[in-house]
Amino acid sequence: MNVASSSVERPNARITGAEALVMQLEAYGVEYVFGLCGHTNIAVLDALSRSKIEFVINRHEQTAAHAADGYARASGKPGVLLTHVGPGMINAATGVYTAALDSVPLIAIAGDVPSYYYGRHPHQEINLHNNASQADVYRPFVKRAWNVERVEDLPRFTERAFWTATSGRPGAVLLNVPMDMFSRELPLTYQSPPLRPINPSAPGLGLGVAESIAAMLIGAKRPLIYLGGGIKTPRGLVALKAIAEHLDIPIAHSLMGKGAVEDDHPLVLGMTGFWGSKFTNDYAKDADVVLALATRFAETDSSSWMPEYTWQFPPSRLIQVDIDPDEIGRNYPVEIGVVADVNEAVVEISKSLLQLSPVGRSRPELREEIAAMRSALWARTKEKGSSDQFPLRPERILQDLLETLPSDAILVTDVGWNKNGVAQGYQLPAQGKFITPGGASTMGFGPAAAIGVQIALPNRVVVALIGDGGMSAQLPAVPTAVEQGLPVVWVVMNNRAHGTIADLEHSNYGHSFGTVFEDRSGAPYSPDFAAYARACGADGYSVTSPEEFKIALAKALGQRRPALLDVPMVNEPVPTPGHWNINDIYQGRFIV
Repeated sequence: MNVASSSVERPNARITGAEALVMQLEAYGVEYVFGLCGHTNIAVLDALSRSKIEFVINRHEQTAAHAADGYARASGKPGVLLTHVGPGMINAATGVYTAALDSVPLIAIAGDVPSYYYGRHPHQEINLHNNASQADVYRPFVKRAWNVERVEDLPRFTERAFWTATSGRPGAVLLNVPMDMFSRELPLTYQSPPLRPINPSAPGLGLGVAESIAAMLIGAKRPLIYLGGGIKTPRGLVALKAIAEHLDIPIAHSLMGKGAVEDDHPLVLGMTGFWGSKFTNDYAKDADVVLALATRFAETDSSSWMPEYTWQFPPSRLIQVDIDPDEIGRNYPVEIGVVADVNEAVVEISKSLLQLSPVGRSRPELREEIAAMRSALWARTKEKGSSDQFPLRPERILQDLLETLPSDAILVTDVGWNKNGVAQGYQLPAQGKFITPGGASTMGFGPAAAIGVQIALPNRVVVALIGDGGMSAQLPAVPTAVEQGLPVVWVVMNNRAHGTIADLEHSNYGHSFGTVFEDRSGAPYSPDFAAYARACGADGYSVTSPEEFKIALAKALGQRRPALLDVPMVNEPVPTPGHWNINDIYQGRFIV
């Protein structure tokens, strides 16, 4: 338990770098630090022991990184991660990379070998080659990595780390600190550098740009708004819907855009790409003007960028708005490309639309088409979800969740049926939230990220919907939740396989070698996840019949304790109405 004061009595009127760092974190409003101990960072733990900041101890660094990521996604504040040298920070790399690819602000602080032993291969030093350092492991995916070479630089680099992680396109950064810098001293008169305001005036569209965009939308016969994960402010969401409703422009979204506009909105088409519906992909392919907001047109959302399936630029005309200049035109040519904050851009576009077209436009036939398509989608999901087959069909698990969870519950998923099934066929309530690893599609994200989400939103129901592979990858999440007293509910969709890959291999090669879990006799195998949960001090439920899942789920939610439900599930492919070029590659067909 941390004590409330961070004051330190020192006869020589000096403080250590670790103490200065913790004071700075407090000044920046940090409430939680996620991490794991090691001999290079215990000076920081010592300073945290006298701080109001809570240290969330984890049993694996990847767990800590995903938990910090989940906290950032749910709270809107940067996550802070503390790791040890070498294997510690490498263990965390997958979690930091996951946050980086989804534009999540995360500050990774890694202890390193003593500065005066650099290059001599002291205990756990990474570099085996000249001019290398452990920071180089992170450089391909973090926005920036700092190596602290003087204790006087630690406060300045910390300020830069927070500003860089949260400004522009948010992302992960690394603060790499030789352990002696945590113990070297600064004058007691030291003051934390103030954190400059983030985007005090967020970049807008510029003179005349909003009018040009509005004019293109007004003149379009088949316009489309394509939404990524960047529109998050209430003001931005109101303006976005105002644009769509004023001209009756349908809204498609990427995986990361699900839930930004409620699933039951009459203009929402759903997801594009190889997990999107044929209706949505066909509309996207034939759109004459596409307003793309904070999306990088990832392969998953673009059917491997093959024009016969989802996007055709040209003849479609693309307006792309993104805070990151590197994303403008990366995958498709643009007619108007603007570096701007999409939350501000949609406000300007909305105002221009009202000025140029006060009356707007109504497309009742289109709304009827969308309503019929979406109603059929939900009806198919509900029909399959009514099956009494056991092991359960995945749609039955989703339907029982939808009927049992409160409307403001937060679903944290992993990869496979849990992620793609929710994105496709789960009608997320307007008050609900969907958190998933998009860019990296990291197996093991869900069990641990749910911890950070629950810490950020303690009064909300948080359910980690994951496969047995993902749960196996992050078993340390369970004791962490027990230690922290977090009522996370893990629902394990257990098909005793890495199901998505097993299906992919079987469809292309006729077998599922190396992708299913079997014992030496060839019999299906699974750990007893419910027993494991109970051994950790959580509640564990083994579902043995179709009706039992819903009963156990309701009981787990009512207890408000850490709980794991082991739910046997049939292994079947996730529907892929779009196209994924990897299947062409398996069959010897290549793009040249």
